[in-house]
Amino acid sequence: MANRIDTTFAHLREQKRKAFVAYVAGGDPDFERSLEILHALAEAGADVIELGVPFSDPMADGIVNQLAADRALKAGMNVPRIIELIRAFREKHDTPLVLFTYLNPVYAYGFEKFHHDAAAAGADGILLLDLPPAEAANHADFGNAEALHHIHLIAPTTPADRKKTLAQSSQGFIYALSRTGVTGGHSAPSATIGAQVAELRKLTNTPICVGFGITTPEQAAEVAGHGDGVIVGSAIVRCVQENASAADVAQKLQDFVTPLIEATHSV
Repeated sequence: MANRIDTTFAHLREQKRKAFVAYVAGGDPDFERSLEILHALAEAGADVIELGVPFSDPMADGIVNQLAADRALKAGMNVPRIIELIRAFREKHDTPLVLFTYLNPVYAYGFEKFHHDAAAAGADGILLLDLPPAEAANHADFGNAEALHHIHLIAPTTPADRKKTLAQSSQGFIYALSRTGVTGGHSAPSATIGAQVAELRKLTNTPICVGFGITTPEQAAEVAGHGDGVIVGSAIVRCVQENASAADVAQKLQDFVTPLIEATHSV
């Protein structure tokens, strides 16, 4: 069976359309409304959804995503509940899901078991923020992890040899950071995106999606003009945060994200 990520990008390529990738923290602000938010993103036209696995020490995240993880943890989210959330989402939608996480919760659950259970529930990929691919390749505990596509993150400061290795071993899509730093720490995407994407295209045919600093439809359209997709995270999480006490938080988020998706698809 083909991976949903590959199928989606092949379909987008045929349509000459760019992908919109949305990030949300799983279980934020609680399980039921998080599920409604996932449905709303799929129904708004998101091509891929990155689902954050709440973790107590998200060192690569800015304050917006840190608070989202904290809200989710306080609402009772954990790895088994994330898997339940994926399974519930799959009852209605086939939008690809990429788990955005740190190694600790995956390793504590059991590396191979996590991959198996998440894939069986309906996940398609995983981005492990703090697991260097070279370390994974040399550690027996990280074997048998083929159930999910492993998404690589490449920053502007990634050394050339490492960038080549990551690009050539990439699966699904490459998460290209427009800037260095933590998530949500920038008000606009970098002006060097075009050059960064062009450099990566020389190394791989894997789709390249660009994230960090994208908050408006205009910025989404600008970034879509360079990459194969646009990743929006902190702006979406902030919308959830601002409406966390509202019963209709999913609808408010859908209203917010629809212009971003339309701008991305219009390029």
